[in-house]
Amino acid sequence: MNKPKYNRIKAVLAEKGVSNKELAEDLGVTEGTVSTWCRNFKQPKIETLFEIAKHLNVEAIDLLSSMKNYKS
Repeated sequence: MNKPKYNRIKAVLAEKGVSNKELAEDLGVTEGTVSTWCRNFKQPKIETLFEIAKHLNVEAIDLLSSMKNYKS
């Protein structure tokens, strides 16, 4: 069974050419934390999601997967 993908952080990082390390340093978290978000093992707090969006110059909604892709 495929794990649901709640966020698109990994895809947006790739689109923007930003590494996990750069994002981690900017947010003051570990690369491992960013990795868990990118792999959808854990999700960032909503406040952090907005910080990520600000860093990547996107809207917070752009970091979330579409409900069309969500399967329960």
